[in-house]
Amino acid sequence: MTDVVRLGVVGAGTIALRGVLPHLSQDDVQDRVKVQAICDPAPGRAQAAAGQFNIPYASISYEDLLEHGDVTAVTLCSPIGFHHEQGKMALDAGKHVHFNKTMTTTAAEATELIELAHARNLRIVASPGEVLRPQVQAVKRAIAEGAIGTPVWAACGAAFGTYHLDEEERQQGGSLASIDPSWYFRKPGGGPLYDMTVYALHGLTTVLGPASRVTAMSGVVVKEREFNGKAIPTETDDNTGILLGFENGLFALAYGTAAGSMTQGFSGTYFGTTGKIEGYTINGEELDYPEKAIADMAPAGDGPQWTLEYVTESHRGIKEQHVFNDIMNLVAWIREDRPSPVTAEHARHVIEIIEAAYRASGAGQTQVLTTTY
Repeated sequence: MTDVVRLGVVGAGTIALRGVLPHLSQDDVQDRVKVQAICDPAPGRAQAAAGQFNIPYASISYEDLLEHGDVTAVTLCSPIGFHHEQGKMALDAGKHVHFNKTMTTTAAEATELIELAHARNLRIVASPGEVLRPQVQAVKRAIAEGAIGTPVWAACGAAFGTYHLDEEERQQGGSLASIDPSWYFRKPGGGPLYDMTVYALHGLTTVLGPASRVTAMSGVVVKEREFNGKAIPTETDDNTGILLGFENGLFALAYGTAAGSMTQGFSGTYFGTTGKIEGYTINGEELDYPEKAIADMAPAGDGPQWTLEYVTESHRGIKEQHVFNDIMNLVAWIREDRPSPVTAEHARHVIEIIEAAYRASGAGQTQVLTTTY
């Protein structure tokens, strides 16, 4: 058992302010993790967060945080397009890393980070940790036990809508509150696949295992967005349909769309020769699993998060519980040498699916995947 993990938070935007910092400031985690430093390039934002959450060190510079912040590990709450560079800088500085959402935008970048972490004996937890959800594991068990016969096909995905434009943390007025969402619509790292469908793909591949082939169609549908009276051009694809090939003829549809959904949240729908699993129901009946009683106590929509290992009572009223749970997996790995099931290799495979989908759409050819986990 090592000492308390001293954590640096990189980025003081919406995910940090509404999820990461409120969770990590709770009394029940102070014996395991302490937010030691925070940085954000927007003048005053890191300092304001430091004052609100009693963080000892604040800076506008990530390099400064790594050198002078006295941190053991960092959690990257920054735009996805920065994750590869920032993750590499952290590993080079001897820090463990939690990647919020997608670890990198290419499989080659992910491999570089995996190899660097291994060479330096450092830990990576690459969210999203859908593998940790008891409901996802219950779906996997039910299919393996033949509950829907032979699996035939599946569907998963997510839609952008106006979610990031409407987040309440962006609507409070004042220079610090007006957190610009423009990066969600730019390359690299923007678009619904890297930001939202990544959850659904992690769940799907947890249940079905690695995919082997990808083909897709993709493009831009909503050409321009608006935030605080400013036009935001859509520079990355916001509407993608993916066909995934697995072994034994099994296939899946995955989507990252500008609007509209055909599945329940990020959970998949699985069709078999004798039935289907839709969300967390099997042939219309709720799936049973050991943690279901906890989920049934939760407000609508919160059940899957309440059942996560580290989401104890004091965390149940705070948003982004799954992000906090993933961070605590890194903390446990550092302190207790307990490897997290949220692996960088799994994250790399999902990243390759997304990367291959864009490549397939451009080339008009099916892509063969090279990664597994």
